[in-house]
Amino acid sequence: MAKKITVLPGDGIGPEVMDGAVKVLKAVFDHFGHQFEFVEALIGGIAIDLEGSPLPTATLQKCAESDAILLGAVGGPKWDHNKPELRPEKGLLGLRKEMGLFANLRPVKTYEPLISASPLKQEVIGNVDLLIVRELTGGLYFGRPSERRGQFNEEVVDTLQYSKAEIERIVEKAFQLARLRRKKLTSVDKANVLESSRMWREIVDQMASKYQDVDVQHMLVDSTAMQLITKPEQFDVIVTENLFGDILSDEASIITGSLGMLPSASLRADAFGMYEPVHGSAPDIAGQGKANPLGTILSAAMMLRYSFGLEIEAKLIETSVDDILKDGYCTGDLQIPNGNILSTSQMTEKVVEKIRENHAINGLAKTYQ
Repeated sequence: MAKKITVLPGDGIGPEVMDGAVKVLKAVFDHFGHQFEFVEALIGGIAIDLEGSPLPTATLQKCAESDAILLGAVGGPKWDHNKPELRPEKGLLGLRKEMGLFANLRPVKTYEPLISASPLKQEVIGNVDLLIVRELTGGLYFGRPSERRGQFNEEVVDTLQYSKAEIERIVEKAFQLARLRRKKLTSVDKANVLESSRMWREIVDQMASKYQDVDVQHMLVDSTAMQLITKPEQFDVIVTENLFGDILSDEASIITGSLGMLPSASLRADAFGMYEPVHGSAPDIAGQGKANPLGTILSAAMMLRYSFGLEIEAKLIETSVDDILKDGYCTGDLQIPNGNILSTSQMTEKVVEKIRENHAINGLAKTYQ
């Protein structure tokens, strides 16, 4: 029986980059003889316009019936003044919560052709390969109450709330991922101020006894923000709560030189996950063929790895992306010196061509295992 992928193109450049990711996936599936079914659904601003909700019931049903979700982007100024319940981002937050997607994985790595595009010095970012593991369904974004108070709304309250179980499951996931990488885990908190962070730190210390092969350190979030800019090579896996992870992962994006290069995965306890690029909907360039599809394509590679266990196929995509950058092909945001700037669709086709080429060279298993 064919595996099912629910495709959520979303808003702005979402449909363009999604088209690229689906074409790349179909090329990989054709080469390996895999059977996958793609099912499209609405989310975000377009869903508000057509269905009156950022997360229609039909979309949620399709996602629940699938084996993984691939998302483009949501949001845009068109909906900025909507009521809170009719904001595009509510659809994304609701989907994460309804599907139990508690672990957000954001890999950040250096691509040699893009080093000059980063505002950081080459000697600082020359060999960065880190993974930020962010708790995704708790904390300040979901805590209640969250409201304005007083006769004239002169007060406001947001609540940072976590249960012990919520912290334990994200910390355990981070330990497991660290064990598969370089066995170094940095837990980020604000334990000198926040009670939630003090509980977080206690749980990390307790769980460390189960993973004695993993080197663990604690770091305050403000110090981490500085260290990500000055000494990013020191990090392997970073685990932190929702708000801190949101901010730190966006900060880390400057290491690559472009938000358009960053993929992400949002996972639950089983193999189910939602995969999306870190970049936004960029409505100012939507429909112009300028969008960088590589973040979405790399997100599709993460989907193959984490939801379907297709490691060789995932590496084939990642290696092909790396190769076309080394060949000097790029979209306008990447600023490769003397690079050959391509449109969104042309960049996608280059990845597909490189997949065909790499698949045929020296035997696949030998090349990518």
